[in-house]
Amino acid sequence: MTQSPMAAVWRELGGDPRLLAGVSTVVRPGALEARLPVRELARACVGGCALAAAELAAERTGRARVPHVTVDDGAVATAFVSERHLRVDGRAPVSFAPLSRFWRTADGWVRTHANYPHHRTRLTAALGLADDATPEGVAAVLAERPAREVEETVYAAGGLAVALRTPEEWAAHAQGRAVADRPLIERGLLDSAPPRAALAPPGGAGPLLPAAGVRVLDLTRVIAGPVATRTLALLGADVLRVDAPQLPEAADAHADTGFGKRSTTLDLATDRRGFEELLATADVVVTGYRPGALDRFGLTPEALAERRPGLVVAQLSAWGGYGPWAGRRGFDSLVQVATGIAVTEGSAGQPGALPAQALDHGTGYLLAAAVLRALTERSGDGRGRLVRLALARTAAWLTDGVARGAGDSAGLGTENAATGLPYGGPDTWLTDRDGPAGHLRYALPPVAFADGPTDWARPPGTWGADAPRWL
Repeated sequence: MTQSPMAAVWRELGGDPRLLAGVSTVVRPGALEARLPVRELARACVGGCALAAAELAAERTGRARVPHVTVDDGAVATAFVSERHLRVDGRAPVSFAPLSRFWRTADGWVRTHANYPHHRTRLTAALGLADDATPEGVAAVLAERPAREVEETVYAAGGLAVALRTPEEWAAHAQGRAVADRPLIERGLLDSAPPRAALAPPGGAGPLLPAAGVRVLDLTRVIAGPVATRTLALLGADVLRVDAPQLPEAADAHADTGFGKRSTTLDLATDRRGFEELLATADVVVTGYRPGALDRFGLTPEALAERRPGLVVAQLSAWGGYGPWAGRRGFDSLVQVATGIAVTEGSAGQPGALPAQALDHGTGYLLAAAVLRALTERSGDGRGRLVRLALARTAAWLTDGVARGAGDSAGLGTENAATGLPYGGPDTWLTDRDGPAGHLRYALPPVAFADGPTDWARPPGTWGADAPRWL
């Protein structure tokens, strides 16, 4: 019998399959419509995360039963495009810079990413253009060059460009093969230290917060990693985002994914002592930089676990820490292009895109789920855990029809499914509040279980404004 996407996620997380009976799904036709089963992927990722949260809540409070989980397609679809729904004092943020787009080449298409100034500078330099090059100037240069030559030239210069490939071309590519051979969620033990004392039960009035008292060092940027840590903050964790002062985040991106967190800056090259003081009492470290980028700072999982036994280390990358593209930078939009998604979703000879940056958001919820399950498992033996995910591996799961088990009317397995009204828009799952960034209109979190939180405890603060210390 084909396993449902939700059941497949829960299996990858190492969860008890009997707990799936406590998950209810509200199916809403029209949510995240695409040729590929995006809605099913999104539902499974959020559902797995919510079930992991509910399981940890039961573990920490001694409840005999795991709180019931509800996954509503409307909430999920709205949250998966949270960056598009965000309004700051009524203003809609700009998602992509002018040089972040598809371009025709001499033999096909290429997509570039130049949202950050340093990426734009590297792109234009690789193409032999001035830093202030116009889109028309870039288009003229790219129209005369082969797509894969552009890909290699820009990458060699430290920029971001990926040639459009079909699913078959990606399957034959060395990186595509390497990705396909890996599990969706890589999990393993990190140390053999003596058992660490269990976390104290979460207490106090208010919603059930399974991650209360958990300290999370957030070394991530852009969407997937920040979505994961935003979710951990929703569940009560003290999340401290740490950025290098010379790499400021875009204000709108920080506003979207900064809910519930605090933000500080540390130069790891000159202030190792500050980081070590934070690490000394941390429970979780989440990294989202390309594999190897943080190794010189002593931030390999093994080095972290040696200094902080019992630590949970969660690593996220675009292409995976293996294969010929292991060291490459990447973003959701580029992974869609390389893996054949843009061809599948395109039409009339034009490349297309998913209705959401679903690789980012989906992988973010899977990463949060893996951390939560690692904390549950650690409560039994005190040992640290390592979890790894990659956008390209999530893409492989999607292009394979979400393990060939997708579908709204079949393959739902043990989840209880009910069809609700068609998804008519996001309004039901949007709300308002004021904060340091201004008046915000934003998407509510889709992770929901009985007695759990329905919104973040605090709005996003100002980037880098918090002291580098725990609450």
